[in-house]
Amino acid sequence: MGTLPSDAASVPDYGSLVREDRVHTSLYRDPALFEAEMERIFTKTWVWVAHASELPGKNSFKTAHVGRQPVIVTRDRAGQVHVLLNRCRHRAASVCEQKKGKASVFVCPYHGWSYDVDGRLRAVPHAAGYAQDFDKADYPLVALRTEEYNGLIFATFNPDVEPLADYLGPAKKWIDLFMKQGAGFGVKAAGEHRFRFRGNWKIQLENTTDAYHFPIVHKSFLTSLDDETEELFDVLGQGGWIEDLGNGHSVMVMIPDLVDLEENLDAPIPERFQALADELAAEGHSDEQVRRIVRAVGGTGFNLNLFPNVACSMAFFRVLRPVSVTETEISHIALAMDGGPEAGNRMRLRLHEHFQGPMGFGSPDDAEGWERVQRGAAAGEDLWILVNRGTDPLTGHGAGDNVGDVSAETGMRAAYAMWKRMMTA
Repeated sequence: MGTLPSDAASVPDYGSLVREDRVHTSLYRDPALFEAEMERIFTKTWVWVAHASELPGKNSFKTAHVGRQPVIVTRDRAGQVHVLLNRCRHRAASVCEQKKGKASVFVCPYHGWSYDVDGRLRAVPHAAGYAQDFDKADYPLVALRTEEYNGLIFATFNPDVEPLADYLGPAKKWIDLFMKQGAGFGVKAAGEHRFRFRGNWKIQLENTTDAYHFPIVHKSFLTSLDDETEELFDVLGQGGWIEDLGNGHSVMVMIPDLVDLEENLDAPIPERFQALADELAAEGHSDEQVRRIVRAVGGTGFNLNLFPNVACSMAFFRVLRPVSVTETEISHIALAMDGGPEAGNRMRLRLHEHFQGPMGFGSPDDAEGWERVQRGAAAGEDLWILVNRGTDPLTGHGAGDNVGDVSAETGMRAAYAMWKRMMTA
């Protein structure tokens, strides 16, 4: 399985590839290792597939992936959510090619087998051609175990995995805080854009809780801001931290004052949001509601990484999908207030476009960095990837144990500890 460190056995020893403060370069490069990850991680644990708002009513659906396997996420007539393999039980043709929509039935285009939105096989053309013991009930679309927490929908192939709430553990607190950016209106998905980069999926996984790169990679973004906002985004100088939340999850607090968006509502309204505040007041919103909306428009002050494939990142969802050992697809899902004022949602989209949109400052700069990591990993294959920044925890920190400085690589070490646990289970 590629070149292993000198003390590794001839049989693949995944545990030897991850140490406390470094990981082996083969984690980015080895095709056999990638195949093992798809089996040992992406079919064994909870994988994010949708936000509840993407299934707005009965018979609504979206297509997604669990690892590399295509699925359909549906909401049936009773409102229950299902995650179904996007594969006809007859000859394996996909039964849905649309990204999202509404459908009361999925019909295979090859031989016409049709399925209800809950996966049950509804009809088979010319059924008389089958033996008398042929029973449609034996051939539903394959369903994955599915659970939801605060609008986040996850699925797994593993019937024995722990309940989702247990898997998320302390991350649930941060999910709840993240959802406060609905400003009392709730949160909904407001569109997405997808792109691929030529690099391993774990390179992006590392990035979400990497504040160390921010003032360097995103210098052009910082110079595009007014002085007040540029000071706000001094992520290394705000007293933030990174916390290991267990099970590979981590949170990076960059702007502590924006952790809880329902606090500090009496603070002065930032100059860049004053016009929005005036517009909301003119529409008849109370002063308290104006302040809640304005405070929530820019999103939270933290990035939450949920192992293995989704991040709740300030004001959007970032979803990664492994394509191959050297290719990854990224989806950036913009968020809006569900039923909130148009002016507030318009501002949210403009802010999203500025940094994470397809023509924004953030996405191209990040993707360039990720691809250069992959290219550089082709050199010195016996060298190690260092994740040794900030190994000493912050003692006496108000957030408790397992906390590092905001520029520490605590989040990466948390993810790789989970990687090692799953790959050696």
